[in-house]
Amino acid sequence: MGRPRRLEEQAGRFALVDGIPFQLPVSSHKSPALMAAFSIDADKAAALMPGNEMHPFRLWNRGLLVITVIDYIETNIGKYIEYSVAIACTHGKKPAPRLLPAIFMKTFGTGQYVVDLPVSTEISVKGGKGIWGMPKHQANLDFVIGDEWVSSQYDLDGLLAVRIDVERPKKAWLPLNVGAINYCAFRGMLMASYIYFKGKLGFKLMKKGSARLTIGDHPRVQALKTLDISPEPLFCGFLPETAGVLDDHFEAWFLSEKTPPARMEGLESVANLENKEEWLTPPNRKD
Repeated sequence: MGRPRRLEEQAGRFALVDGIPFQLPVSSHKSPALMAAFSIDADKAAALMPGNEMHPFRLWNRGLLVITVIDYIETNIGKYIEYSVAIACTHGKKPAPRLLPAIFMKTFGTGQYVVDLPVSTEISVKGGKGIWGMPKHQANLDFVIGDEWVSSQYDLDGLLAVRIDVERPKKAWLPLNVGAINYCAFRGMLMASYIYFKGKLGFKLMKKGSARLTIGDHPRVQALKTLDISPEPLFCGFLPETAGVLDDHFEAWFLSEKTPPARMEGLESVANLENKEEWLTPPNRKD
């Protein structure tokens, strides 16, 4: 997925959306990131997706849970951490064939359905949720880069929610310059946003013990425990530095169910938020 030319043409212009000032494009720089993917029960993953047009991406007979944490060092709205918990997916009338959506991504609307997206600051919640419909909320987050491991923990209300530990590769050597689609549910709609990022990746494939995922006791993440998450990663990686651009174009579709759906979180959850950049206290690490 290539970066649209119009983003280059808009560069240097200014926008003011919901009281948040932006210099276009909405971008980040010098930001380290970690990621890991674990196989999950695809049918159980489908039960977490709203509507009837989101389908789990199937790697043979299993789906994928994707954890991506970015320590945004420089952005249009200040420094913050973003902790994405998502299910690899396709978008369309019917479930896609196995494996093909990894190659024909545009044809199958391949992306990820974001289940949870805690961030460090209130302004990130206000912008990410209010504008792009991302399920952002403020939480206790950290991003720790060690000599042997890169780690990030997410706490909420004094409880562990999610922790991911990734074995640090000896070298980040693979150049990446890619785009991705994030699908999110908000205001009774399925919303798709587009991000483009680049950096050098060090990674490990199907190496036993190269990543550890811990799902804690907070009620917000208990649905993840129904997914039969494999204890061993299919993939994990670390990018010491990334640069990214969030498209100012997004799409939305009404979500429908066979029976009248329950009310979904809406604009009342962002209406009174402010442009605050303060972080909550770091999570309570046991090590």
